[in-house]
Amino acid sequence: MKTLKYLLIIMPAVLLMHACKDYLDIQPSSQSIAISNTSADSLLYKTPAEVEAALAGAYADFRNEYYSLDYFVNGDAQSDDAYAGADNPANFQIDEYSIDATNSNVSRDWAYLYATIGKANAVYNNVEAVPELSEGRKKEIKGEAAFIRAFMYFQLVQLWGDVPLQLTEVTTISVELLPELFPIMFPPRAPKAEVYDQIIADLQLAAENVKTVQPDKGYATKGAANAMLAKVYATVQPVNWDKVNQYCDAVIAGGYSLMPNYDDLWNNENENCAESVFEINYEGTSASGNWGASMFRGLDWKKFNTPSNDLVRAFDNEQDVIRKEASIIYLDVSGKWTDPYWPQTNFPFVNKYRIFTNNSPQNYILIRLADIMLLKAEALNASGDVSGAATLVNQVRSRVNLPATQAATTETMKLAIEKERRLELAFEGHRWFDLKRTNRAITVINATTGPDGNIFGYTLSENRLVWPIPQTELDNNTKLVQNPGY
Repeated sequence: MKTLKYLLIIMPAVLLMHACKDYLDIQPSSQSIAISNTSADSLLYKTPAEVEAALAGAYADFRNEYYSLDYFVNGDAQSDDAYAGADNPANFQIDEYSIDATNSNVSRDWAYLYATIGKANAVYNNVEAVPELSEGRKKEIKGEAAFIRAFMYFQLVQLWGDVPLQLTEVTTISVELLPELFPIMFPPRAPKAEVYDQIIADLQLAAENVKTVQPDKGYATKGAANAMLAKVYATVQPVNWDKVNQYCDAVIAGGYSLMPNYDDLWNNENENCAESVFEINYEGTSASGNWGASMFRGLDWKKFNTPSNDLVRAFDNEQDVIRKEASIIYLDVSGKWTDPYWPQTNFPFVNKYRIFTNNSPQNYILIRLADIMLLKAEALNASGDVSGAATLVNQVRSRVNLPATQAATTETMKLAIEKERRLELAFEGHRWFDLKRTNRAITVINATTGPDGNIFGYTLSENRLVWPIPQTELDNNTKLVQNPGY
C-alpha cells in the first residue's frame, strides 16, 4: 500500500514535468536520477564540450563543504588527534561519539556525497553516446567518472557501513515502468561488501583507462587510482595484504618521491609536488577559493579541530620537533575565548593550512606518497617481513631527523607504524579511519589522555563506529533501516 501511495503521488507530477521538458533531473538527497525522452535528439550530452563540462562539475565537488571542512572533522576531530573546537553542537556530537540521526553534519555529508555520485553516474552512463568524441577520450572520461564515484562511495561506506548503491539512471518513463523506477528512486541499503566490490571495480577501470599525468594532481591518474586501491584493500575486512602490497608498489613505481623537507608540503611553494598523488587545487579566487582553510586557523573566532593534548604528547614523547612545528602553531588568544583544554596564552591551531582567508589558494593534499609507503610497511609487516617494513618506516622518519625505529617484532612494528602514520599524517583526515580499519579505534580512543595526562573519558562503543542514517533519509525512504544503537 505504501508503494502504491508513492506511485500515485509521483505519477501525475512526473508526467506533467515530462511533458514540459525533454530532459529533467530529479535529485532525491540519496541519489541522482536522469529522466529523458526517447527521441533521437535527447542525448544527455550532445557535444564533447558538454560532457567535459559535466565531468568538470563532478570534479568541482571536491571543493564543496564536505572536502573543505567536514572531511577533516570526520577524520581528525572524530579521532584522538583533535577536539571539535568552535561552537557547533553537531561537531561536538562527532567529537564525543554522541551523534544522533538528526545531526546536521551527518545529513549534509550524506547529501553531498550522493549528489556527487549522481553527477559521476550521469557522465559514466552517457559518455559513450557522445558524438564527435574520440573512443580514447571516452574511455578516459569514463575512468575519471568511475574514480570520482569510487572516492565518494569509499567515504560513504566508511562512515555508514551498508549504504544504497546507486549506479543507474532512468532513461525513459511511462506508467508501465513506474514499478521499476520506484526501487531506483528509493533504494535499500546494499551490504558493504557489495559496495566495496563496486568501489574496487570502479578503481580498476580507472587505473586501466585514465592518464598517467594530468594538468595537475586534482585529476584522476593511474597513480591516484592505484593509491585508492591500496587504501581500499587495506580497509576491506579481512584485509588482502597481497593486494595492498601490489597497489602500493604500483604507486611507488609511478614516479613519486618524498619531498626533501617535510615543511615543503605545507609552505604553499610546492603545490602539486612530487610527493602528492591526489590534491584539491584552489586558485584563490571567489569562484575557486579554499574558505575551509579559515575554519582551522585564525583569531577572529574559535576554530575547528583544536589539536588534542594526546597528540601533542605523542609528538613530544617521540621528540618529533619537525613534524610537530609543521603541524601545530601556538598563538595567544587572551581576551578572545576560553577553552577547557588549553591556556589562552598558548593555544594550538592546525598549522598545515596556512593561508587562512575566505578565498585562500591553499591546496589540500588528500593522498601522498608517505601515506602509501606506510601502508606498504603495514602489508610487509603483516606478511612477516618486519625488516622490510622497518626500511620504509625509517625512510619516512629520516626525513624529519628521527632515529631508526626500534620495533623488531610483528606486534611492536604494527604499533610503530600506527604511531608513525599518526605523526606523519596529522590533520590530513586519516586518523579515525586508520583506527577503524585496524580494529584499534575502541582501545585507542578510550585510552586517550587529557590535559593532565589522565584518561580523558571517551566511551566509544561498537555501535558508534558507524554513523546513523540521517533521519530525513529514513523519513523519505521506507526501504532504509537504521544502524544498531541509534
